[in-house]
Formats: sequence, structure tokens, C-alpha cells
Amino acid sequence: MNVSIITVVFNAAGTIEDCIKSIHSQTYPDIEHIIIDGGSTDETIDIINHYRDKISKIVSEKDNGVYDAMNKGIKLATGSVIGFLNADDIYAADNIISEVTAFMYEGCFDAVYGDLAYIDRRNTDNIVRYWQPGEYKKGSFFHGWVPPHPTFFCRREIFEKFGSFNDKFQIAADFELMFRFIERYKIKVGYLQKCLVKMRTGGKANVFKGIFKGNMEIIKSFALNGMCISPLFFINKPIDKICQLFRKQQVVKQ
Repeated sequence: MNVSIITVVFNAAGTIEDCIKSIHSQTYPDIEHIIIDGGSTDETIDIINHYRDKISKIVSEKDNGVYDAMNKGIKLATGSVIGFLNADDIYAADNIISEVTAFMYEGCFDAVYGDLAYIDRRNTDNIVRYWQPGEYKKGSFFHGWVPPHPTFFCRREIFEKFGSFNDKFQIAADFELMFRFIERYKIKVGYLQKCLVKMRTGGKANVFKGIFKGNMEIIKSFALNGMCISPLFFINKPIDKICQLFRKQQVVKQ
């Protein structure tokens, strides 16, 4: 089972090297690493080129946003499984891809997801928040549940059958894609109960305007897929984020 990991980056000279090293320290032997750069103007490309012999495909050009870049990566991917690790992110351990592929194979899953740790941008050992989504149950999306997209690994054939990211969205295309795959088309998804990815804090969706726009796009995601959103979605979602802050204390103590 070969795996394509897509990294989307733009002006991330401070973190891209950690991301690249995280992928290439994986014990899994068959990884295709694809980097889609949006035409960075800092030292990002220089750092990427330093590791060129370890990277399968590099594209550096202007794009129409992060989801357009992800779609470019999907088109280039040849692996039977596709995952995403963006420039600010690192894998939680060197055996993550091995565990994901074994879990996917044994369970005959179309997609697999796991836990996500939000970490301090400078001190990557400092966990700020811990997202433990739990098992998917039918209808969970309607009540505010969603798996962490950075931990989402999916068979390439699912993208080919049900489409890629809606690049008209700026923030919630990852939500719409997973909602479409899991809730609408009912792919078989498995939960690997462990931290798969560490994600640095920050980002467009974490500021007030981003939250508002993201919520509008989530409402639109339901409509595009012919479904109605429950008011409970916007009640349960912030409650879950508060729980993630308390869960972080438990993780740190382990």
C-alpha cells in the first residue's frame, strides 16, 4: 500500500524543514512526498530544494488558495492512499504512516483519522489543545462532530469517485469534503485512537472573521450536499473546543 503525502506551503521558511524531516523520518518504506508551493518569496524554496532528492514531486507557482493547491497535489498523487501534512505540521511519531496503513488494511477502511495535538509554534513539546474526536457514528456531523483533517488519510479511489476539495471555499473545504465522503456517500471510516499529527497553533480559521466565514461555509456545505444543518451543530462545536483545552491537561500528565 503506497502512500502519497501532500504538503501545501506558502512562505513557511520557519517550519517547512520540520515538516519535511517529519515525513522522511517515517519508518514506512513506500511514501511519495509531493510539495505544492504557492510561489513563496522567502527562503521556503531554498529549503525545499535542499531536500529535493527526498521529495517525489515539487510544484512552485501561484495558486488560487490552499484548497486549489491541495487539488493539484491530488492530481499528481499516485499512491493508493492520500494524506496531507501542511508546512506547520509534523507527525507525532516516526511510525505513524506504518500504523495508519496497517489499521486501514486490517479494517478494510476507505479512510482513517486519529487524534490531533495543537502545539506552541516555538516549543513543539508544549501541547496547547488536544482534539480527540472519538468514533464516528451515523449522523455525527449534524451535531457538530468532525474529524481533524490533518489526521485524515483516504484511499485515492474515493477522491476519484466522489471528487476533491471545493476550491470555491476558503476555510471549510476540508469539512465539506469529509462531510461529503462520510455522511453523504457513507464511506467506511475508522478511528485510530492515538495522536497522529502535531499542528502549530494559528491560522485563518482561528480568528473571529475566520470563524464566522468558516461557519457560513459549513452551512453552505450542508446545502450543497442536499442536507439541513441542526442548530445543535453551533452549540456542540464550541463546547467540544473547550473540552479539548481540559483534555490537554490530561495528555500532558500522561
